[in-house]
Amino acid sequence: MILILGGTTEGRIAVKTLEEAGKPFYYSTKGDEQEVAMHNGIRLQGGMNEAELKDFCRTYDIRLMIDAAHPFAEQLHRTVEQVSVSIDIPVIRFERIYPPRDEKHICWCDDYTDAMHHIRQDGISILLALTGVQSIRKLKPLWKDEDESHCRCLFRILERDSSREIARREGFPEENLCYYHAGEDEQKVLQRLHPYAILTKESGLSGGFCEKVEAAQALNIRIYALRRPETPKAFHVVNGEHGLRRMVEKLLPDYFALHSGLTTGTCATAASLAAAYRLLSESYALPPYTNAFPVVLPNGESIPIDIEPNEQPNGHSAFVIKDAGDDPDITNGMRICAHAAFVETSTIEADALTDYTILLRGGEGIGTVTLPGLGLEVGGPAINETPRRMIISNLKRLLEEWHIPTSIRPLVITLSVPGGADIARRTFNPRIGVQGGISIIGTSGIVKPFSSEAFISSIRKSMEVARATGSARIVINSGAKSEKYLHAYYPVLPLQAFVHYGNFIGDTLKIAAELDIRYITLGLMIGKAVKLAEGHLDTHSKNVTMNKDFVLQLARQVGCSETTLSAIGHITLARELWTILSSEETVAFCHCLTAQCWRHCAPLLPHGELTILMITEEGNIIP
Repeated sequence: MILILGGTTEGRIAVKTLEEAGKPFYYSTKGDEQEVAMHNGIRLQGGMNEAELKDFCRTYDIRLMIDAAHPFAEQLHRTVEQVSVSIDIPVIRFERIYPPRDEKHICWCDDYTDAMHHIRQDGISILLALTGVQSIRKLKPLWKDEDESHCRCLFRILERDSSREIARREGFPEENLCYYHAGEDEQKVLQRLHPYAILTKESGLSGGFCEKVEAAQALNIRIYALRRPETPKAFHVVNGEHGLRRMVEKLLPDYFALHSGLTTGTCATAASLAAAYRLLSESYALPPYTNAFPVVLPNGESIPIDIEPNEQPNGHSAFVIKDAGDDPDITNGMRICAHAAFVETSTIEADALTDYTILLRGGEGIGTVTLPGLGLEVGGPAINETPRRMIISNLKRLLEEWHIPTSIRPLVITLSVPGGADIARRTFNPRIGVQGGISIIGTSGIVKPFSSEAFISSIRKSMEVARATGSARIVINSGAKSEKYLHAYYPVLPLQAFVHYGNFIGDTLKIAAELDIRYITLGLMIGKAVKLAEGHLDTHSKNVTMNKDFVLQLARQVGCSETTLSAIGHITLARELWTILSSEETVAFCHCLTAQCWRHCAPLLPHGELTILMITEEGNIIP
């Protein structure tokens, strides 16, 4: 069993992550205010001291604790640490993502006493405390004797009876309370209250720290911030859902039936960082080279990746062994290599030069783009957009972290995959116009493996939860991107009413019929739509690719022009249709496409009503 100590945004994410395993776990919060949708989780409420937590862990055979509590819950962190050491249970600390500390514009304080000292010293006459209701007591010396301290304190708290009661017990004047409302504009709040300064906690991105600071800076309001407490050194620290899952897989290997892996993009990023670091170490005093480099993923979290050095002349190289986890990936076990070298500025076109010029090139085993439509330069290396951004942004972060002068010569990273050309012949790459090697790909940086059975089981559980909400309609969609657009289209539906089908459209509709769900909306991006319209109810790219002849058949059917038909004959990806079809052709084609999809899907929902919505790349909905 696993015990999550939550009550935060990170707690919700931890629940969502463990739900993927389909196994029971405990989720503990101090109060009962937080609503969390769980199918396998067991909810606990009320704080536990050291003896109670220790007894609970022994009684219920807890093998792992996940501390996802607020970073300033210091007593809880100490209790968890003491229990962990006492009965030898590992702890994963699910930390928040923190922006770099701005030492120039923010007065950083060690604790509340230190903060009060600075506030008094600076003669602040009106202070807005954004530190929560519990800090009313801690700041009492400042507001209790307002005449002596010359500081009027305002506190923003949650609009709850329990919060008002805490303020009342402390004797805090009710007229100096203001209430937090989700989604409110921080700058407008400050304009209404007119504080001379704010006091906030270093609460990270999920705690709204940046929004508070930016609003105060825009209005020239002084900022005091409490530094977050240090994390116990024995904890295994992660700061995102992917790192959390991988750490659970490491500490409790049997918890998830299938283990996650790394995309080639993440491997290439780590190898590029290591190669660049070795190169920079020749000219700059950098700490000794390590065997792992933290890679920042597209969602902002960072995970450590093991690397191996690989000496090459004229620069330095490193490689990462591609670990696909339990995903049946043909590139599993291959070497993803990166070579770093400086080049002379004179060899680079002037408009390509920036403060940190970083160029990516393809070497052995990296495919070359031969057809348009992939969003990549024809003739260039097959390094997809997200991995390209990952590599460059991580390298720039490395250069900035070690204060490397922006005047350094352009840095060239050459990626290679020994054996990639042979492997690529067994993929769809030649068909879509990538010749001579594999592509460096990945959108999240992590490969989440799901057996068909496990994934369909998770869909069923999600559908059961959606039905339990009593929502009038359930919206099924392929993933987070399409869900965002569909949620904007159906803003009043609860979040649980949106269910991911991945690629299993047919199975999801069958489950809806079994659960007697009457109103279903199926959201489709065009790539899956052209496959579904041909009758493929499982749209995974490993099973089926776009049939260009079928697309041409539909285009002729709706009367597309010869120019359009000719252009369709050269596409490699379905999303190119959005730029080829005229406005009139787009509407006609989409209606024809959704009609074909409906023809295959409606029989699976014999007693329900199926609505199909097409979603453009920009998020526009075509009914």
